[in-house]
Amino acid sequence: MQILPLLFIGFSLGAAALLIAGNILQRREPLRIGPKLAGFLLIAALAAIQFVHLGYLLNRFDALHSAIYLALLYSVAPSFYFYSRQLLIAGTRYRRYDLLHAAPWLLCVLLPYGLALPGAFLTGSGYLLWLAKTVYFLRRQRQRFHLELLALGALFAIAVAVLILGFIWPLLNETDFIAAYSLLIGLAFFAVTLTLLRFPTIAADVSDAVQAAYAESTLKNIDKPAALAKLDALMKKDKLYTLETLSLAMLAEQLGLSQHQLSELINTEFQQGFSRYIRQQRVDEAKRLLLSDPNASVLSVGLSVGFSTQSNFYAAFGDITGLAPGQYRKIHG
Repeated sequence: MQILPLLFIGFSLGAAALLIAGNILQRREPLRIGPKLAGFLLIAALAAIQFVHLGYLLNRFDALHSAIYLALLYSVAPSFYFYSRQLLIAGTRYRRYDLLHAAPWLLCVLLPYGLALPGAFLTGSGYLLWLAKTVYFLRRQRQRFHLELLALGALFAIAVAVLILGFIWPLLNETDFIAAYSLLIGLAFFAVTLTLLRFPTIAADVSDAVQAAYAESTLKNIDKPAALAKLDALMKKDKLYTLETLSLAMLAEQLGLSQHQLSELINTEFQQGFSRYIRQQRVDEAKRLLLSDPNASVLSVGLSVGFSTQSNFYAAFGDITGLAPGQYRKIHG
């Protein structure tokens, strides 16, 4: 029995359950075909693969040599593609020819197992090349979310390791292959979990950067100094950022701008997206309150400036200042 692969499999199954449950609890609109559904399918496929590995390593059942296992392998890359495409390409829409991404599943039926298995990894390499090309296009935005890119880079490195493993599969015995593959999937789940804990708004930040990278200027006929002065008043005087439900649409309406205009204004003037800009305003006010009211609890300060939970407050404060709120108060108080 290989203890380490089994531990990583157990972690993967637990993390998958928590990720799916967390998204369901936070979801405020009906699930539709889109990045969330693709994300659910990706997590479910990886968890199912780990479950098959668990049965094999424990000698309980062997679904490893079945068409179901191959179908799961072939579903990982397309699911990841549809999830990441919605985040990394502005204005993307689903089209009929997207159904062609299901074509590799035919290999599960047409090819013998010995060819279909490496074929799944070969298919994945094509999607990985697409991902590398797409992320490279966003390189000019890297200063705005460089730490998040490091996290994505870790996932990319794991994906490359999985592909290498798939191509050297004939050189390994089956148990070693399954053990190594289980470890890599477990590492991917660990990286995703750590990234979401460290950057809970990573999807919004990347989306902002994508909009900035693809957008054409919408500010040609806008009085930017006047708009910036009004924005500054809404932040400093009205403290609009303390509204937990503040959105790009709400702030744009207050400024008399479209959402695209406000997004571009913040991107070009402050070199950050709307989500990070609001977090910055909240953290700046939290820093002031932590020092001016030393008797106030850290949680009450976080909630008063617009954060919905303590975990979101701590994550944003640490991201911007490099310190926990209590540490900041102790050092600067």
